[in-house]
Amino acid sequence: MENQKLEMVADFYEYTMSNGYLLKNMENTIAYFDVFFRKVTDDGGYAIVAGLEQIINYIKNLKFTEDDINYLREQHKFSEQFLEYLQNFKFTGDIWAIPEGTVVFPNEPLLTVKAPIIEAQLLETMLLLTINHQSLIATKTSRIVREAQGRPVMEFGARRAHGINAAVDGARAAIIGGAVGTSCTLSAKEFNVPASGTMAHSWIQSFDSEYEAFKAYAEIYPEDCTLLIDTYNTIESGLPNAIKVFDNVLKPKGYRPKAVRLDSGDLAYLSKKVRQILDKAGYEDCKICATNSLDEHLIKSLIEQDAKIDLFGVGENLITAKSNPVFGGVYKLVALQKDGKMIPKIKVSENVAKVTNPSYKKVYRFYDKETNKAVADVITLADEEIDKNEYMIFDPENPWKKKVLKNYTVKPLQVKIFEKGKLIYHIPTLKEIAKYSKKDLDTIWDEIKRLENPHKYYVDLSKQLWILKNNMLNNIYF
Repeated sequence: MENQKLEMVADFYEYTMSNGYLLKNMENTIAYFDVFFRKVTDDGGYAIVAGLEQIINYIKNLKFTEDDINYLREQHKFSEQFLEYLQNFKFTGDIWAIPEGTVVFPNEPLLTVKAPIIEAQLLETMLLLTINHQSLIATKTSRIVREAQGRPVMEFGARRAHGINAAVDGARAAIIGGAVGTSCTLSAKEFNVPASGTMAHSWIQSFDSEYEAFKAYAEIYPEDCTLLIDTYNTIESGLPNAIKVFDNVLKPKGYRPKAVRLDSGDLAYLSKKVRQILDKAGYEDCKICATNSLDEHLIKSLIEQDAKIDLFGVGENLITAKSNPVFGGVYKLVALQKDGKMIPKIKVSENVAKVTNPSYKKVYRFYDKETNKAVADVITLADEEIDKNEYMIFDPENPWKKKVLKNYTVKPLQVKIFEKGKLIYHIPTLKEIAKYSKKDLDTIWDEIKRLENPHKYYVDLSKQLWILKNNMLNNIYF
């Protein structure tokens, strides 16, 4: 959303460290940081990266006000030299990122920052919270949309979201993940996407009878009439009254009903019964919409039961990613640059999964020429060249597991976003991002996208990066 003051959305340690960098004369040291995640949520096989546009807008507008400076001064932790530095703050670095909507996998650098170390450090929280949230929701939506098997999915979660930004930006991420519209009016306005919604149970309860409520709505919205038929009794009351309104109000005026909505009960049974009755009444074209705490597993089950549902409205389980609400992205220092020389950095942990991949890197995706399906990703040192004819990949944890790739095309996943503080990237529209994401997902094998026990996609290290990492681990002294 526009006009938000975001410059102070930073963990306090970003300021204490930055003050220290300045006092130790390190402010001109060039640092490289990577954003990446370690594990796909919901034990899934893939993720969808999102949030880049909001990051771009944040960096473009990043400056500190006098009020910000005064607040920090009152904490009695910061030098006047550092506060003066913040008064003149401007991002001057370079940023590379994987475009929004791209299918991504663990440990790949989703975004890389090269900048003077204070500038790079102060970006941490906003980069993470933005990428973590929107990638989480885009990934969850993608799983839901896939299980809907072509039936439209609408994002209906604003009332259950964790605050205003979670509702608005979450709806944006849902569109990237494949949703066709949102119930959040502000999101629809901000991002120029369809707004969805007709009535709640309160509309029906506000009239003397269910029939009168349906009749009033049909008179007001004859061209877009969707009726909620489960307020009292779906089969005995709601559907008969809906058909009566279709016959008495819409049909004489030359209109057809758009849909009926089910929000409770046994959705599989009810949808079959409703479909049968609607068809018999001559409303074969009236669609059935289902809501009520849906997620990818319930939608899959409904379709396996041959439920007669044409479209889904998914709320709380989508907008909160309820089943696994943490994406887990991290921001780690991977290199410093001193006197023009790259100095790789590595984080070591007793937890092997937390050991980072050092140095400034690139990530490439290999595609089979015959199928155009992605076959592997490789993380390399930034100055490496990829052989266009033959390339050997291997498991970084079990390097004896090897495979030679041939007959492929290869592309770098990251593109340059900022150069010396200047935006050089054309920001696509949300519709363009969603279209691109759908196309990119088509390059991933179905076995990787399945809900249960997805096939693990290969993300390997180049030989040079693997050697560098192991040499650094072997040379650590405690």
